[in-house]
Amino acid sequence: PKEAIARARCVVAEAEIALASRDLGFPAKALDAARATLEAHSDFVNAAHARYLEIRRLLLIGRLDEAERRLADLDPAPFPPASRAAHELVVAGIAMRRLRTKPARAALARAEAAARQARIPALTAEVESAALLLGTPAARLVARGKERPLLLDEVEALLVSKSLVVDACRYVVRERDVTVSLATRPVLFALARALAEAWPNDVTRETLVARAFRGKHADESHRARLRVEIGRLRSMLRTLADVSATKQGFALVPHLACDIVVLARPVEEDHAEVLAFLADGESWSSSALALALGASQRTIQRALDALAAKDKVQSFGRGRARRWMTPPLPGFATTLLLTAPLPNG
Repeated sequence: PKEAIARARCVVAEAEIALASRDLGFPAKALDAARATLEAHSDFVNAAHARYLEIRRLLLIGRLDEAERRLADLDPAPFPPASRAAHELVVAGIAMRRLRTKPARAALARAEAAARQARIPALTAEVESAALLLGTPAARLVARGKERPLLLDEVEALLVSKSLVVDACRYVVRERDVTVSLATRPVLFALARALAEAWPNDVTRETLVARAFRGKHADESHRARLRVEIGRLRSMLRTLADVSATKQGFALVPHLACDIVVLARPVEEDHAEVLAFLADGESWSSSALALALGASQRTIQRALDALAAKDKVQSFGRGRARRWMTPPLPGFATTLLLTAPLPNG
């Protein structure tokens, strides 16, 4: 039994190192087996730690539903302060990605209290770093020709308001509980965003051609294509708004919403999703980024090479040991850039 417990603890330690180094491909089955062994031998603290490691991995790759289900099975009350702090950090992380700021603040307050009890400076610093995200701009609001930064709780309030929101963070158009995804329709989203930014005014055909097709001049072929794409957009948004033709171009007209706004990223960059993961200050492998983003490793490598050419990321190591990192984006939270579904109300 002692050897089995020792081996299980070693597996948990290896998983913790893998998570810290952003090696997200570590064998989850081995960690699960180690957790079961520890539970069978009444080592509940280390068994819980193993579960937290897997939950944190799920959180990193955006599998929030599964992370929440596994977290629900844990009662942190009997655990030592360090484990309770880790539990509350996970609770807060899920809440922030769900855009539930009140539960996130409550969890961070509990995490802070537990971290003080644990007297572990690194843990206290981690809690403080997480708390800073709630006071850091997470997005920008663009409306009527003006823009301003939004904190996470302001984003939460916006998404339950009476506004029609064209969300450039998740590529959806939504009004409260009704959401239309344009994530796989980049041309339609470009048109929707251009129309929303100009609301209540219209947008000329020339401007729409430039925004959607990157054409410098709107010739007859561009105009024909624009009519087709506007028709498709009108069909997609029929439950939320109409796209009306005007003398100069087109305008977005909401059915019920009191206004139309654009929710944009705090900083708009090429390959923003990759930068969002790298902004945690840790070093990532291209394979881990591919797993977290649900993309091919080749696609991620091209993105990293493009970012490196602009000196926005840097790498060290070679071959499989190669890792990528970048300093955190100054003054901006990355919560909305991470892969996670929007709340449905």
